[in-house]
Amino acid sequence: MFLTLFLELRDARVPVTLKEYLTLMEALQAGVAELSVDTFYYLARSCLVKDERNLDKFDRVFAKVFQGVLTESDILNDAIKAAIPEEWLRRLAEKHLTPEEMAEIKSLGGFDKLMETLKKRLEEQKERHQGGSKWIGTAGTSPFGAYGYNPEGVRIGQAESRHRRAVKVWDERAFRNLDDGIELGTRNFRMALRRLRKFAREGAATELDLPDTIRSTARSGGMLDVRMVPERHNKVKVLLLLDIGGSMDEHVRTCEELFSAVKSEFKHLEHFYFHNCPYSGLWKDNRRRHQDVTNTWDVIHTYGSDYKLIFVGDAAMSPYEITVPGGAVEEWNEEAGAVWMQRLLAQWPSAVWLNPAPQSRWQWTHSTGILAQMMGGRMFPLTLEGLDGAMRSLNRGGAAR
Repeated sequence: MFLTLFLELRDARVPVTLKEYLTLMEALQAGVAELSVDTFYYLARSCLVKDERNLDKFDRVFAKVFQGVLTESDILNDAIKAAIPEEWLRRLAEKHLTPEEMAEIKSLGGFDKLMETLKKRLEEQKERHQGGSKWIGTAGTSPFGAYGYNPEGVRIGQAESRHRRAVKVWDERAFRNLDDGIELGTRNFRMALRRLRKFAREGAATELDLPDTIRSTARSGGMLDVRMVPERHNKVKVLLLLDIGGSMDEHVRTCEELFSAVKSEFKHLEHFYFHNCPYSGLWKDNRRRHQDVTNTWDVIHTYGSDYKLIFVGDAAMSPYEITVPGGAVEEWNEEAGAVWMQRLLAQWPSAVWLNPAPQSRWQWTHSTGILAQMMGGRMFPLTLEGLDGAMRSLNRGGAAR
């Protein structure tokens, strides 16, 4: 199995050497891993990966080789396990309703009411339930649980989104960083991104200035007078904010192509991740998104207003996440997402939003309409045509129309 890991990493173009593999074997023989899967994961990663750009590839290969080994802690985090027994959320059945039946199910009537009712359910419920409309469980129409249906609910213990109507999600979910090494399809993205440019000459004079050389040679009576100028560089500064996880999982490939193209085109590039809507914290590494969080105020105060701001996300979420304090699915945000959006747009008025979801879907998602309005018509589909329009908008200054 260890040799399989080594060979799969090589197939995935992770530059792992035989010496590094033998180092891992020596560490295992010395008992460094202590028969712990988590410890072995970090040991293998430290021995076999020397460049952080390959961490995502390593994770995918590791999960493939040791599939099923690391899933025992992926259902609920410790806090939820303490409050809700895992037995209550065991998937024995899944609720499937017709559109007519879905239309008959009513929401509780707002975010505050939903949170208040959940608190009461946790206090009152004593056993597992399935198929009901009230208690925390599975395969029902209750607002709380998994594998059922409710127009507004709290998803608990469900691995993936089904109807995309959850107001909050109580799961310990692992998001992965976007791979900036993806090449397939990036060429067209790069060509579109090149519309966003502001060239300047700086640094050492390393490039021949032919017109000036000709003029200088003529003025000196035919004696060759070579003139050099600094090379032209694109001086555009880009701040990229990327939505990650949840409904964005189906757009990972496209976003990776965009991310790879952006990194190759812009020398002055900073990127951060967020989930659904920006709040008080942004992060660089999705593996450490709960530990290494950068305060959004620090980002605002660090990067000047000369940066071009580009949001990337499908804008599909509960409207409460944008409009209501505490509406974020993974944290209790003291200020609504709309407040942070306004602050970001005030600091970087030259901004656009790239949406990887088909434009035909936008009208069916309330949150998309809210964010499109906040962007002042500067939400563009993540297609070549949409990207071209976004770059033209940023070249004009990106101000709301």
